[in-house]
Amino acid sequence: MKSFQDRVAAVTGAGSGIGRAVAAELARRGAEVALCDVDEAGLAETAARIQATGTRVSTRPVDVADRRAVEEWADKVAADHGKVNVIVNNAGVALGANVETMSYEDLEWLMGVNFWGVVHGTKAFLPHLRASGEGHIVNVSSVFGLMGIPSQSAYNAAKFAVRGFTEALRIELDADGGEVSCTTIHPGGIKTNIARNGRFDDATIADLGQDPDRLIELSERAFRTTPEKAAQVILDAVQANKRRAFIGADAQLFKIMAMLPPGVYQNAIRLGTRIGARFAR
Repeated sequence: MKSFQDRVAAVTGAGSGIGRAVAAELARRGAEVALCDVDEAGLAETAARIQATGTRVSTRPVDVADRRAVEEWADKVAADHGKVNVIVNNAGVALGANVETMSYEDLEWLMGVNFWGVVHGTKAFLPHLRASGEGHIVNVSSVFGLMGIPSQSAYNAAKFAVRGFTEALRIELDADGGEVSCTTIHPGGIKTNIARNGRFDDATIADLGQDPDRLIELSERAFRTTPEKAAQVILDAVQANKRRAFIGADAQLFKIMAMLPPGVYQNAIRLGTRIGARFAR
């Protein structure tokens, strides 16, 4: 897909952050956009901003963890817009929790959005992309889909799963002739509100010696890349038909560290986490 002009693109998690920026950049590049999010107020704000540019926009409140809801949305997008060429499976949530103390409910909540949401979006839209004769699937993993991070086991599990799922899919699509393709996205720290909308395990907070607001503040200071820059990288990757795209200098660092023996990078992360906790205090 060398151009988004006159194409139709669907974006999950479009109520803020990367999803909102991707929707705006798609519109700037000439695409109609179909947007979903559980945050109806944020979704409406995104739609209003894009409609002001004269772009055709449709919206629907959808919980991507709900397979039937995603399937119904995909069918409606195809019916309302006449076709679908792109699906960006971006919706995501955060959870800070140690394996031992993490609740099953929190783990299932995160996996429902971060992994199953990607699966639902991929499978619901793939037939429509094939029907259009030209399509692309964008699945957002993370740099945490490259290496394990303490207190992020659930997030790691989901993002590793997204990476494996999408890379296997890419091989299958290539074997089919390449009319539909896909890309795995690995963002580093992006200036979004995902941490503020996340959940934190009490035991993990106690281990770190910080209240949640302080933890969020510290993490957001480290986020250097804007959602708008992330959106440009994502859509450039689609047009170049890349298999993977890394967003931010920190993502490049993670990419390099992930090539090291596990004992080396894991000990480095453990040391860095300890130093960071002392600095935070």
